[in-house]
Amino acid sequence: MRSLPSRQIRRVRIQQSDKEEEVMVNINTTPLIDVMLVLLVMLIITIPLQTQSVQLALGRGGPQTDVEPLKTVTIGIDFDNSLSIDDAAISNENALQDRFREIVASSDQPVVIIKPNRLADYKNVAIILADAQRLGIKKITIANQQ
Repeated sequence: MRSLPSRQIRRVRIQQSDKEEEVMVNINTTPLIDVMLVLLVMLIITIPLQTQSVQLALGRGGPQTDVEPLKTVTIGIDFDNSLSIDDAAISNENALQDRFREIVASSDQPVVIIKPNRLADYKNVAIILADAQRLGIKKITIANQQ
């Protein structure tokens, strides 16, 4: 073997030691994740639950046996947008508004049921609902076709 001069040996050793002592740049995130999970669990436990309650007045007692059936008035809207009240055809919307006024004037308002045909225009259904609301009908429902 050939011997190297001392200067060259020192350079080789310095180069080798630089390669061995490289610093790792990556950070270990496992402890950081563990701490964050613990803080998250503590936050979830300490936050008070948001509860929303609805006050209901529930009836007391048993079922009533002598219940009178509800009075109803059925307004039909056919596929050709013709109107009927309790299966009796009416000629125009003014007759329907007169019937609405009679319903409002009665002491015990019946339930108004609107039965539109699937092919009826929505515009006519909306007009009837608006007239009923404007004239003061309180009990109104829309029935679907089966």
